[in-house]
Amino acid sequence: MPKIAKELSPLEVKRLSCRVNPSNGEVKEVRYPVGGVSGLLLKVTPSGARQWILRATIGNRRPDIGLGPYPEISLAQARDKAREVKEKIRNGIDPLEEKRSLKRSLLAEKISTLTFQKAMEEYIRMKSKEFRNPRQETQWTNSLTTYAIPHLGEMPVREIELPHIKQVLDPIWETKTETANRVRARIENILGWCAIHGYRSNENPAKWQGYLDEVYPSPEKIKKRGHYAALPVDKMPEFMKDLKKRTGIAARALEFLILTAARTNEVIGDKRIRKAGVTWQEIDLARKVWTVPAERMKSEKVHRVPLTDSVMELLKSMGEGAPGDLIFPGPKGDEPSNNFLTALLKRMDQSVTAHGFRSTFKDWARERTAYADEVSELALAHVNSDATRAAYARSELIDKRRLLMADWETFCLHGESKRDSGKVVAIGDKKESTP
Repeated sequence: MPKIAKELSPLEVKRLSCRVNPSNGEVKEVRYPVGGVSGLLLKVTPSGARQWILRATIGNRRPDIGLGPYPEISLAQARDKAREVKEKIRNGIDPLEEKRSLKRSLLAEKISTLTFQKAMEEYIRMKSKEFRNPRQETQWTNSLTTYAIPHLGEMPVREIELPHIKQVLDPIWETKTETANRVRARIENILGWCAIHGYRSNENPAKWQGYLDEVYPSPEKIKKRGHYAALPVDKMPEFMKDLKKRTGIAARALEFLILTAARTNEVIGDKRIRKAGVTWQEIDLARKVWTVPAERMKSEKVHRVPLTDSVMELLKSMGEGAPGDLIFPGPKGDEPSNNFLTALLKRMDQSVTAHGFRSTFKDWARERTAYADEVSELALAHVNSDATRAAYARSELIDKRRLLMADWETFCLHGESKRDSGKVVAIGDKKESTP
């Protein structure tokens, strides 16, 4: 006859703890019989967690049946739950299978009722950890809330089909093509995630290739890809004369941006996400090189920029600060506002963007010089998957880029190049060759 466990009081149960091996100090899990119901145990783990366990025979098995954590489940409650489970077993009910069946029912209900709104929120929450820019989460949420949620928000994702996608895209496909295509791609991603997790099994009605491309005209055919407004190459010298006459940090920041062919956020940062711009510690005055850290680069790779004589003079005029100080701070000494350079261009009565000067630089390099395209592409820190260009990217071509940027400086300031543009700057060695 099995030994009947002593019926412990609540105070005695409270005092139960795990055991320590006196020989080696190892802490071990312990299961204490608490009495009142045969097979009722309190499991105490080395971490201090406590769990009620019922050991009961079901058919030819004697599994552990969890009854909940202690002290959330009191001793009295644990005994009541244990009695209920044992009563079910006596009536031929397997409590473990009953629990599994309940879980399956709840999962089936969740699968059948998961709405697009809930799926969108969960997907964005999950993907936000991968977004490079915190603004992406807001952009995803705003675009889907504006265009998709009114039509799909309360619909179970398993029921979404082509007619529902058309309700979203039809009103905006030809009038807001770029936005419409982004919304479509985001819906496709969310529904794809739903399929992977078993919330839907039908074909993804938001995919483009082989599906919506048969329904809508291509975005590229509706509207050419927009570019940042750029200054024509021939107007560059005149613009720089005007810019050089202007005082203030914004003017110097724009001059630095133009002469280095850099992106706006690489120079002045992004105040919206507290991303700093260029600091003094990034400038090697001796070697005349600016090293842009990977976290501020679109390619997420460190970028080295050779600095010309004019840029060096510009930096000296700013007065060197502490290593972590911004070279081009805003009025309060922190990151300037995002319209810092835009406002300057408006005051200069120029209908161009700061980013557009990169296009002006590229047009100049392509049309007015014989430098290999790879040199100007590296100067712009453009990412290219082509194997040949990738090889050049690894070498950085820093010496050839220094020549290129010196010619760009001369053109911007004087309207001419130092070197004869009829000569090709070879990319295999430092010599110039005549075509």
